[in-house]
Amino acid sequence: MKLVPLGDRVVLRQLVAEETTASGIVLPGTAQEKPQQAEVVAVGPGGVVDGKEVVMQVSVGDLVIYSKYAGNEVKLDKDEYIVVKQSDILTKVEK
Repeated sequence: MKLVPLGDRVVLRQLVAEETTASGIVLPGTAQEKPQQAEVVAVGPGGVVDGKEVVMQVSVGDLVIYSKYAGNEVKLDKDEYIVVKQSDILTKVEK
């Protein structure tokens, strides 16, 4: 099975949270902050959404940073994903 987003939706896979701080302190699972950086795994077709033309600006494989409380969490085949609107994505991360 795979997720196929509709409209201006994007499916993201969160990157693994850091377990230690820059100074070397190990954080327990409950103290770790939910990461806001993710990899794009699927992109909707865009088109006309709510009467406005939406052009998709992200593609599969892009690393992005998204709004902290955005989207809906979805579990599929033991994997966890987040489905967000493209407008909830703040920026692409380039290396």
